[in-house]
Amino acid sequence: FFFAFHHLFIISSSWQSLAPRANRTIPTMRFHRLALGAAAFVALCSVPATYADDAATDDAAASASSSAAAYEPPANAESFQFEAEVNRMLDIVVNSLYTNKDVFLRELISNASDALDKIRFLGVTKPELLADKEDLEVRIEYDEDSKTLTIRDSGIGMTKDDLMNNLGTVARSGTTKFMDALGEGSADMGMIGQFGVGFYSTFLVADRVSVASKHPESSSQYLWESTDGHDAFYIAEDPRGNTLGRGTEITLHLKEDAEEYANPNKLRTLAKHYSEFVTHPLHLRTTSKQMV
Repeated sequence: FFFAFHHLFIISSSWQSLAPRANRTIPTMRFHRLALGAAAFVALCSVPATYADDAATDDAAASASSSAAAYEPPANAESFQFEAEVNRMLDIVVNSLYTNKDVFLRELISNASDALDKIRFLGVTKPELLADKEDLEVRIEYDEDSKTLTIRDSGIGMTKDDLMNNLGTVARSGTTKFMDALGEGSADMGMIGQFGVGFYSTFLVADRVSVASKHPESSSQYLWESTDGHDAFYIAEDPRGNTLGRGTEITLHLKEDAEEYANPNKLRTLAKHYSEFVTHPLHLRTTSKQMV
């Protein structure tokens, strides 16, 4: 028998407060899956090396198979067609050569702040709307391994109809005005938020966008998804159940040329810049790996 000893890695994570009113840091710690596997291997000290090689080969094959699998919409999802003008705009956004793609984070932070303002205003006369989640905040986290970026707020949230109407099926005057301004050369992609359609800037950096949302007057949390801004999008009850309590969670599956947005230093700089006038706490979750 041959024994192999591996380093044990601990991945620690913490929430860093970025907005002026946010002054909490919530430390957490978790063990990486590989670290736990390595610890178990060392403890047993009796596994033939050939078994370990076979397991590694199987894991690699499974990973390759998973990454090659085509996108599958959520179970029991309904398919909807983007409104024609929205679809035309998305085609331009997806294929845009606009270099300052940072604007997507500005728009998502702005939208989150607006949602928080709305629930705070409604909560004055209807305090029960705040019952599921009292904290009004924005949280940003990333996963460098899966190349995803998530922006979560505890704002008003959206119902199923809100997701369907606000994110695709209902024509907005801002959509047409933005398209006209682009055609006239009086606007560029960086001005998309001024026309009220800033959400769609997410497709500058993501080839798949997932939006989970829970409205306080809705009994279920719903999931909206679209890949590359293609003709259709999907809506289904979130298979995870009610994970938000209230609010909206937007997960971006980053394009290969946008993986820099899963970098903590990049995110910290941008989030600080774009939250300068945000009155709600904003936190960035960062992770670090230590060898022990």
